[in-house]
Amino acid sequence: MKATKLVGATALALLSATAAVSAQQCNAAGTVATGGSASAGGTSASSVGTAGVCQTDDGTTLSIGSGGSAASDDGKAMSKTHVNGNDDKLKAQTNAQAVDKGTFSKSRTKTSTDGQALQSTTRTMSHVPGQKPVKSTTDQKIILPQQ
Repeated sequence: MKATKLVGATALALLSATAAVSAQQCNAAGTVATGGSASAGGTSASSVGTAGVCQTDDGTTLSIGSGGSAASDDGKAMSKTHVNGNDDKLKAQTNAQAVDKGTFSKSRTKTSTDGQALQSTTRTMSHVPGQKPVKSTTDQKIILPQQ
């Protein structure tokens, strides 16, 4: 029986430009999310990212989350997530990769929001030596209406 190596990473951040208040309806709101997975041979990798914005009369609330995992039967697997937040911007990036000799799978998701726009992009790729790589890109972007 083979032991499969599995690695995972997740991160979540919330940034609020106002103090805690009772629930209000958003004047403008939006969410984006992308994700993807790739596999080849005994390797697989996946990643996902999501972001949300709610604009009220009292301010703007932002949220972001990202995560991923990778697995390999006989090779190496890694997954890492990094989240940055400052003022009114949030960014997250997840990279996941599995390698077994020349065969590999990888997935990367970048997600961001600045309170006015939200964007998430996921790119995946898998490759077996001697064959053409399989690639995929998923992109989603939303621009909120001006207040």
